Amino acid sequence: MTITRRTLMKLSMAAGTALSIPSILRAQTSPDDSRTVRMAMDNLTTFDPILSISDITQTHGLAVYDTLFALDSKLMPQPQMVKKWSISADEKSYKFELRDGLQFHDGSPVTAADCVASIRRWWQVDGGGQLIRERTQDIATTDDKTFTITLKEPLGILLDTLAGSINLLPIMRKKDAELPPTEQVTSNIGSGPFRFNEALAKPGASFSYDRNEDYVSRQEPSDGFAGAKIVKVDRVTLQNITDQQTALAALQAGETDFILDPAPDLFPVIRNDPNLELQILNKSGKALYIRMNFQQPPFNNVKARQAVLHLIDQDAFLRVMAPDPSYARPITSIFGNGTPYSNDENTGWYKKGGDAERAKQLFQEAGYAGERLRIFQITDWPAVNNAALLLADTLRKIGVNAELAAMSFSEFTSARKNKGPVENGGWSIFISDWSDNNLGNPIGSAFLHASGDQAWWGWPKNDQYESLRAKWADVGTLEERQALARKMQRIWWNFVGAVMLGEVVTPTAHRKQLTGLIEVPRSVVPMWNMQKVSA
Repeated sequence: MTITRRTLMKLSMAAGTALSIPSILRAQTSPDDSRTVRMAMDNLTTFDPILSISDITQTHGLAVYDTLFALDSKLMPQPQMVKKWSISADEKSYKFELRDGLQFHDGSPVTAADCVASIRRWWQVDGGGQLIRERTQDIATTDDKTFTITLKEPLGILLDTLAGSINLLPIMRKKDAELPPTEQVTSNIGSGPFRFNEALAKPGASFSYDRNEDYVSRQEPSDGFAGAKIVKVDRVTLQNITDQQTALAALQAGETDFILDPAPDLFPVIRNDPNLELQILNKSGKALYIRMNFQQPPFNNVKARQAVLHLIDQDAFLRVMAPDPSYARPITSIFGNGTPYSNDENTGWYKKGGDAERAKQLFQEAGYAGERLRIFQITDWPAVNNAALLLADTLRKIGVNAELAAMSFSEFTSARKNKGPVENGGWSIFISDWSDNNLGNPIGSAFLHASGDQAWWGWPKNDQYESLRAKWADVGTLEERQALARKMQRIWWNFVGAVMLGEVVTPTAHRKQLTGLIEVPRSVVPMWNMQKVSA
């Protein structure tokens, strides 16, 4: 699975630098400025949330499309478009009935046939969806508002997966959902709380969304992605502002209301401005990790992988990845810090400051004899670039022949596919991140697979772990999955599928007039519920 990274902003301003550059942004034409929200986000290039799981595409998808179920703030599935559902006594047949009043932006009603077609498209690409497809005997409509999923065998995580696997499950019109999942849907016609404004679309600059006056909201309070989706503004405009100084100047001038990812260098300036504030919306954050190449020496030897596990001083890495310590924390569970499956099983390796002597000993036991070890250095991703520099230095201090291969993120996404030796352009280590929220989903999260050649980049392999992971779909209760998670983690830290470097939580910045922002366990921004209050 290839994850589309967000466009990375420039980090060019030191804390406290005076901002006096002339304004280069102008407010978009809107029905009423007090009811228009402008948000500095990443550049939206892919509109189809099946085709890309990038945060900006998923933000777009949440605005335009609605979903059958949604995860609340406790990561529990709640009905969204579904009015009611039932499960047969043998737990193999699910019946779903849609809510009244659901219609697409073109005025056509949402039907069960639209839902079935949307599920069939989604389950071709999503990890959790693929499991549902494998277990499904039949999926069919009963009438215009009702459809059924008949399984070959029970699947206890069916509702959880429909609500929150890796790819959003957007309900599209049947004619759109019948497109292959490799072909982008560009109509932008859903049944969600916002309508995409084609007339105001300015690719590379901004995209606008208008309140869907025909949207019928649920009545429960908003809670995570679930509950009521009440739109309190007339328009939201997503702006692509790549320069951090320009974005902050626009925020201070009131020409934008929100910045998704302000650079840490700018935090002091934002804190000292009486009109601005920092707010953490995604409290779960991102786990940064080291992925080693199981296919090539030295990391085809478990002792070498264990050496890196013992070597890492997470506090040191967090200092270079997240200079503000209030937004950084260690992580020792493969299931993240904030999921229901986080646990402390087999974490005796964790030691403040790391254990260089133990790491050196393990490299010797692995038979390491000074072979070249190649680390990808992603130069246009500051946190990861800094981590790669520190890792190379840390390895060299214990006698490892570590070299850095500098490249852009786009170059990295191609280079990591090489399974060959270092001498032939292969690699030993790369550093990246994974959403803490997604670490609670070992079926849909490719990071947590260990199936060798069929696994995600790095190709970890452990049959005992995989046999346990396969049971995840069959356990029926939260408590049973928590017990299974402990067993899986015990094995993971023995064969070392990856090594954690720490977890970073990134605050957003916005004008204090903008209120009602919803906290969700991902770096996406629901546009409903927010509003601008009088100064």
